[in-house]
Amino acid sequence: MAPTCHWPKACLMSVGNDSMASSLAPSLPTAMSLQIDPSESGRLTFANTLKYIYMATSANFGNMFSMAGASLLLPFLPMLPQQILLTNFLTDFPYMAVAGDNVDEDELKIPQRWNLKQLKNFMIVFGLHSSVFDYLTFYLLYKFFKSAEVFHTGWFIESICTELLILFVVRTHKSLLKSMPGKLLIALSALGLLITIALPFTPFAAQLGFVVPPF
Repeated sequence: MAPTCHWPKACLMSVGNDSMASSLAPSLPTAMSLQIDPSESGRLTFANTLKYIYMATSANFGNMFSMAGASLLLPFLPMLPQQILLTNFLTDFPYMAVAGDNVDEDELKIPQRWNLKQLKNFMIVFGLHSSVFDYLTFYLLYKFFKSAEVFHTGWFIESICTELLILFVVRTHKSLLKSMPGKLLIALSALGLLITIALPFTPFAAQLGFVVPPF
């Protein structure tokens, strides 16, 4: 198969065509030859797609379970509409970097498969575990402060922090030191965390329903 050329000096050749790439290399002295393994590229894309699905489904299930329970127990809304939208934005922002995240070598050696049963079980178990921390936060905020604004601010911060933590826990089955995340993922997560903590101290915090946390 001939190399696919879209630019004058850039040709893409499959690794499976090493002999042809070698024979054509001398005739393209100025060309930049990029050898790409299509199977590895596909496995990397599939692995990062699975990461995002596992993260998004478990986090969303946990948040909705917590929101539904809190709505029945509290005399006010557990989170205002604009706060929900802001939470989704600040957590989805770093999640976009998952597409270019590093993938463990052992996940690239063999093809991965969809496992809907495993995905469902993970969503339920991990989502309920995150809800345990949410309900603990609800109890502490309502018991000690009994203020809707403080409650909204506290859960907003806790919710985003736990979702960002889920992101780094779910992305690999290894420890963080043995499987480093991509630089963009780290940068966007840190930016999202800083914005979350800083928002209650900004001049427009009151318009979003936040107050300076007393804790």
